[in-house]
Amino acid sequence: MSHLMKNYARQAVAFTHGEGCILFDEQGKRYLDGLAGIAVNTLGHKHPRLTTALAAQAARLIHVSNLYTVREQEVLADRLAGLAAMNEVFFCNSGCEANEAAIKLARLYGHNKGIDQPAIIVMEHAFHGRTLATLSATGNRKVQAGFEPLVPGFVRVPFDDLAAIEQVAANNKNVVAVLFEPVQGEGGIHIAHEDFMRGLRRLCDAQGWLFMVDEVQCGIGRTGTWFAHQHAGIKPDVMTLAKGLGSGVPVGACLTAGPATGVFKPGNHGSTFGGNPLACVAALTTLAVLDEDRLLDRAVTLGERIRARVRSALAGNAAIVDVRGSGLMIGIELDRPCGALVVAGLEAGILINVTADKVIRLLPPLVMSDAEADELVDTLAAVVKRFLAA
Repeated sequence: MSHLMKNYARQAVAFTHGEGCILFDEQGKRYLDGLAGIAVNTLGHKHPRLTTALAAQAARLIHVSNLYTVREQEVLADRLAGLAAMNEVFFCNSGCEANEAAIKLARLYGHNKGIDQPAIIVMEHAFHGRTLATLSATGNRKVQAGFEPLVPGFVRVPFDDLAAIEQVAANNKNVVAVLFEPVQGEGGIHIAHEDFMRGLRRLCDAQGWLFMVDEVQCGIGRTGTWFAHQHAGIKPDVMTLAKGLGSGVPVGACLTAGPATGVFKPGNHGSTFGGNPLACVAALTTLAVLDEDRLLDRAVTLGERIRARVRSALAGNAAIVDVRGSGLMIGIELDRPCGALVVAGLEAGILINVTADKVIRLLPPLVMSDAEADELVDTLAAVVKRFLAA
């Protein structure tokens, strides 16, 4: 019997190795990876540039702590700040830690303005993490249940609804920030309209609020731009990153600009492991490959190919509610709960995910080939048809 805690409903498969978008289990069975470790394995598995860079860095230095200067961290901060046109970067280890930093920063920002009970506007169906603060900001009662009392200071509104936020602005003078995902991944691949994001940016400016975007899942090229909010031609005051940033090596980041710059002072926040040399080299290599191999453009064209092929393969099936997405964040919504498709997909040799009970989520590595994408869709379509016919 395993001594692991039973907090995951794990599938009965263990992978031993992978290459590109292919994984192999202990019995040697081949699987096509349509999930990328939940949008983490940006460069797939065993990418030669990444493995070489990691091995070389591990042979030099893995960790020293933030009590000292870390040059790799400085280089990565400069690179991210340049890509985002932002000013400062704090490094941590995960998305929830990046969002925790953003929440703390917003509260400190509010206190600095003389607001005793600072509040942050968050969205329905959002997912920001599983620490107590990020869990409280999350819009999913299933993951919150049992962990009450939740952290106060969050005001929840419908996603992509500027009028609802304007109403809060008129009635709540404690608001100091808005936190939202440009694309809700866990919520079912829901995409914020560009007009909404631009209007929210203007409202935040008018109210003196921090405009904070959670790009933990949708950032790092997955939607075809470096960061999903860039589709709207805007810049946030705070942005959080993780998942795909290190292609599997844990690294998160919280970036600041405008009025959020300089809010944190020495001693306000920290991380023991955050931004260590190994994690920073993983992120720098990931960014370099994305840029040099033009994988942002690839995310757009491959995403369009997958969505078009899904629509064609499942055309005329009344159970398919919608096929939507941005780049390589793709959601296929059914009219019924479809969690059983995860196991059915594994049996057919593909890795997929179901979120929000009824949405098949595809998050393939950005290095996936056309042939692999076609195989993924064709296999998935056959699995879905069998499921619906049962």
